[in-house]
Amino acid sequence: MSSFENLRIVDNFYQTSLYFPMPTVVISTLCEDGMTNLGPYSLVQPYYVAGKDYYAMLLCCRNSSNTAQNILRSGKCAINFIDDNPKTFAEAVKLSWPGDKPSEKMPKCKFRLEKSMIEEETGEARPKVLTDAIQVIECTWVRELDGADKDQPGVLTGYEGPYHDFNGITSKFGAHFILKVDKILMKKKYSDAIINGVRAKDFPPLPVDYGYRDSKNFWFHRKTRMRAELLQVRQASLDSVRYAADRADDKVKFTDEALKTILGVPRVFLPLVLKGCVKWAKENGVELVTEEHMKIINDKRSKEKNKK
Repeated sequence: MSSFENLRIVDNFYQTSLYFPMPTVVISTLCEDGMTNLGPYSLVQPYYVAGKDYYAMLLCCRNSSNTAQNILRSGKCAINFIDDNPKTFAEAVKLSWPGDKPSEKMPKCKFRLEKSMIEEETGEARPKVLTDAIQVIECTWVRELDGADKDQPGVLTGYEGPYHDFNGITSKFGAHFILKVDKILMKKKYSDAIINGVRAKDFPPLPVDYGYRDSKNFWFHRKTRMRAELLQVRQASLDSVRYAADRADDKVKFTDEALKTILGVPRVFLPLVLKGCVKWAKENGVELVTEEHMKIINDKRSKEKNKK
């Protein structure tokens, strides 16, 4: 006999039939009149993380929401990660009531806003970002995927089909947006930690929420003490890594000392790592990759360090 109970799967199953931990973000979009609208969301996650020409996030939302309508119109948004202060979370919840117009809710909003870094650099019209956000992802909707470029704003009572599979209007009341990551912004305290090495105390206080569960409350919890668990290291033999490296490219080669730096890379990721090393070598005119070269390659934030 099973030790579990079988719960009925219903609409919004992630919060009505599950305890599902999610991020809490505030998404800023650009209204038709140029005003920035803010809306809190949890159904947002990384989508394209490697192997593409760009990186992307995925947003799932109601297609009649201010956020969806603005993305359909302008294709631009910013994902703002707020802190876990109860006052901050309460302010986000105040922005979540369906049907509120930006002109009604934004004058009452206490979040501070500032100009997008992309807009400052290029002059392109962009939604503002939260000044007090811990980190921000500035994004552009990849509207050409799944034929979603034909989707238009203006329908607030439910879109008629046919619907897309994964991008744009995906159901009568739903939408999914694949959002290209244009720029990641982060407060210096936390970017320094990523560049110099993150310790338990360096993790930002990001809230985790469990959604709108009981028709009365949003539930979330604050960051507690972070715990670290060491990864298991399984080193390959130098001969096996050499075998793969010799076949990675016909011109770019590696010294033994260089290959020793990646003995701990899981075999399934080894071809990808070698491909990245070869690409760097060709871009920098290197035909024999040494240990020193590998140190440069392995430092994913070397450019940021050089700027300091």
